[in-house]
Amino acid sequence: METSEIIKKVRKIEIKARGLSSNIFAGQYHSAFKGRGMAFSEVREYQYGDDVRDIDWNVTARFNKPYVKVFEEERELTVMLLIDVSGSLDFGTQKQLKRDMVTEIAATLAFSAIQNNDKIGVVFFSDKIEKYIPPKKGRKHILYIIREMLDFHAESRHTDVAQAVEFLTGVSKRRCTAFILSDFYTQRNFMQQLTIANSRHDVVAIQVYDKRACELPNIGLMKVVDAESGFEQYVDTSSKKVRDTYHRYWEKRQADLKETFAKSNVDSVSIATDEDYVRSMMGLFNQRG
Repeated sequence: METSEIIKKVRKIEIKARGLSSNIFAGQYHSAFKGRGMAFSEVREYQYGDDVRDIDWNVTARFNKPYVKVFEEERELTVMLLIDVSGSLDFGTQKQLKRDMVTEIAATLAFSAIQNNDKIGVVFFSDKIEKYIPPKKGRKHILYIIREMLDFHAESRHTDVAQAVEFLTGVSKRRCTAFILSDFYTQRNFMQQLTIANSRHDVVAIQVYDKRACELPNIGLMKVVDAESGFEQYVDTSSKKVRDTYHRYWEKRQADLKETFAKSNVDSVSIATDEDYVRSMMGLFNQRG
């Protein structure tokens, strides 16, 4: 991509993302994530309306009645974006590629973060850590991140979410809020790494998918290529049995993914490339707020 084209795209994304983050996300983002950037101060007896997640179970057990932790809000929060840059993101049969939507969501989160005076850092990952941008504040830093997202070429086309999450745990010593943006076509199970990371940080999973991943169209013989391995095969989509098997595979995969997030206690949202991601993200924020 030529420099002038990149600058044009960066500007376009900045205008959209800044508008969304200031007009729509500002309050919701702050209320949804501020509680995860707080320092533990003291405990007090539970009162009606307190968040059950703040219960201190050790003190509760000792005194035989519920006590909650009282937090003091830290001056700033660190936000980490773990962005999947593997080959499978270069796919889209609807309005846009999965990669384009990931870039827009990440940019909107980044602008929401700086409006909240938070630092923002990025980890680009495939089946290895492709690039790490340490957390910083400011518009200049965010424009650099967006530019990288638009023009980044990964060395590998494969995906390993576990390694990316492990890297987060190693590199972020202070508690942070981390968003994983991926389609989660990953080579190995990542539940253990996710559980460890989420015990130290506040991890949120954002899955971006294309509707063609859910069901095949009835268009006869179709050539299918795996974007990560390069494996090619022909599939007879006119067969109802083939289409049903494909759909069942998708449903099983989604159920497994949902179970992984639930067991790791990680909030998640799934967004199709032809959906309004603003509505989905607002739903996520409101669920947490």
